[in-house]
Amino acid sequence: MLDIISIGIICIALLLIFIGIGVPIGPSFIISGLISTFLILDGQRAMALLIGSAHSSIAAPSWVAIPLFILLGGLAVQSGMARKAFRSADALSSGMPGSVGIATNLGAAGFGAISGASIAATSIFGKMALPEMRALGYDKKFATGIIASAGTFSAMIPPSMMFIIYALFTNTSVAGLFFAGIIPGILSAVIFSIYIYLRAKRDPAMVKRQKELPKMAPVERAKAIGESWPIMLVAVTMLGGIYTGIFTPTESAAIGCIMILIIGFAQGHFRRLSSLSNALKDSANTTSMVFLINIGALFYAKVLALSQVPTITTNYLVNLEVPPIIIIIIICLIFFLLGMIMVPIGIYAMILPIVAPIVSGLGYDLIWFGVITMKLVEIGAVTPPVGLNVFALKGVTPKDVSVTDIFRGVGPFVIIDIIILVLLIAFPFLSLWLPNLLF
Repeated sequence: MLDIISIGIICIALLLIFIGIGVPIGPSFIISGLISTFLILDGQRAMALLIGSAHSSIAAPSWVAIPLFILLGGLAVQSGMARKAFRSADALSSGMPGSVGIATNLGAAGFGAISGASIAATSIFGKMALPEMRALGYDKKFATGIIASAGTFSAMIPPSMMFIIYALFTNTSVAGLFFAGIIPGILSAVIFSIYIYLRAKRDPAMVKRQKELPKMAPVERAKAIGESWPIMLVAVTMLGGIYTGIFTPTESAAIGCIMILIIGFAQGHFRRLSSLSNALKDSANTTSMVFLINIGALFYAKVLALSQVPTITTNYLVNLEVPPIIIIIIICLIFFLLGMIMVPIGIYAMILPIVAPIVSGLGYDLIWFGVITMKLVEIGAVTPPVGLNVFALKGVTPKDVSVTDIFRGVGPFVIIDIIILVLLIAFPFLSLWLPNLLF
């Protein structure tokens, strides 16, 4: 007869096996959880636990924010706001070495301010920016590395669906997480842009091609920058409303959707029913996938709790006679390694029930830790073997660009991201200054 702790270990092993053989993450959570629960409880109570998890995933009002933010990103794509963000960023960087790469980088940050979707930003900017960069002589690895990496920090700039999911697993403030992500997200965009500028400046062929481009006239530059006013209006309204307490994060997502609909209709983007229906279909598909993962994740977390593995692990790590920062580094390493093989929601569901009490028990701020984990899972989104952003970009690139080319291209940006991660760990005020000031 297996003891309850052994069953918990089996539960974790089964999940990794199912993911390793290619079973989708949602069913992997459910199947491994059910098998383990049958070993702890009888079949009837195991199914009752699964049904209860499904109900709490759908019935809890907090989860309503997720489909609304997914719809917000879908409407932003269909309304052409990504192209407006790119044109505005291109106007800002016009005439500089690596201007199109910098524009892609800054444009992804601007688009992130209304979509909060890493994969969406990667796919859209891959279609818009890659042909221009290739025409200007950018090495294909450098060009695709810029695009795949730019998508990562766009998910950190609020509103971010992953921050909402983190908040639901850790009972932290969504508003606090939103504002905590602003400075790290902008810092990432600035440092990436500096690297692109320096690398382009060292490439004589690329600089020569860029000098052949006519610089934007002041009037044209001002007009292109002004095109981003809908993005700024939506972002300021949503974040301003949350900060002032006029509406909750869920209500801010609904208001953002309404604003994009009105602006998009006024500018002629939603006058065809197909544009709106495409946004609704994509959002429904994504929401279904996310909710299936959530149901499986919550069920899996409850099974782990039954096995007492999280409690035992927490007590063991908290009582280790090592500096707390060593434990944080160990946890970060686990997130980093899992980011190479799992989707972010799955990582949060598997790890947060175990590590959140540890981090809190060591005296660290869970909002700060939310920014750290976001940076870690987004680094995982561009690292092999399962780099979601890399494969999303491959889907929109020409045949002469391989997955290997993209992984090689993101290498320098991963190193930069790790340096930024070290800064965020060493200087928590980079994440906490703004939420502490505002709240």
